[in-house]
Amino acid sequence: MFSIGQRTRQPAAMPPAPAWAGVGACTLPETELAVRQPAPQRLPYHLLALTTAGQGTVEVDFDTRECRPGTVVWIRPGQAVRFGGQEGLDAALVSWEPQLLSGDQLPGLTTEDAGPTASRDLQRTDAETIGDGFARLAGDCDRLSPGPVAASLLRHELAVLLLRMALLTRPDGESPPSAEARTFARFRRTLEEGHAASRRVEDYAAQLGCSVRTLTRASLATTGRTAKQVVDDRVALEARRMLACTDDSVAEVGRSLGFPEPTNFGRFFHREVGQSPGTFRAGVRDGWNHVPEQRVAVE
Repeated sequence: MFSIGQRTRQPAAMPPAPAWAGVGACTLPETELAVRQPAPQRLPYHLLALTTAGQGTVEVDFDTRECRPGTVVWIRPGQAVRFGGQEGLDAALVSWEPQLLSGDQLPGLTTEDAGPTASRDLQRTDAETIGDGFARLAGDCDRLSPGPVAASLLRHELAVLLLRMALLTRPDGESPPSAEARTFARFRRTLEEGHAASRRVEDYAAQLGCSVRTLTRASLATTGRTAKQVVDDRVALEARRMLACTDDSVAEVGRSLGFPEPTNFGRFFHREVGQSPGTFRAGVRDGWNHVPEQRVAVE
């Protein structure tokens, strides 16, 4: 099992990509995420990390979280991630493909959510239980030969691990989500697919078959932000991810997000983030722990 306080000593290799069954398991030192001067990366799959030894940090979408034994962090596909590279920091990692598990298999979990990082400091007994799930999955990934039965077993073990995580944060018996929360969840999913094509709340309301007023009311009730602010927040986040994790020019980043003119993109980015795109990129690459929070603008 992965014991809290246990360290692994293995050379850094590739990112923890899912294997033949759509699931993968390893430890942080086995990956290039553990290098001393890390660059932010965007992984195309889910990554669940349980800190097992040492202390350090993980930055997810430019929000830095302290990690200690028992800290678990769920990194969604497309989020910008980097571990601090601190000596002695170790973590058990599980990765899986985005479409591997359906909503019916994971009631109450929104696996495609690209919102704030899901993270939690577990109590020791909970950390041991979750660590057992990590260890069981890692052991079976190593010893099982490819085949449909083995693949099904690994996917069930992953589902059990995630459901145990869900019970720690959302015990059974909680009230079902409100109508506004359900509307906002639909809005967020539609925004994930369309933020590069439109920044108009009217377009999302039309797709969802509701009014702009309904979307704004749902957004305010869920996040305290208007629907327009939620849209702009998402576009600005994508811009920061692309500037941090790619070598695309500022103009190319702007065009990919619906800004044909670089000056318009620059004004939008400065308004939302508080820096020019070039200054932001330089700050991420030269001093990753000094990246500013995204500016919260009031309309």
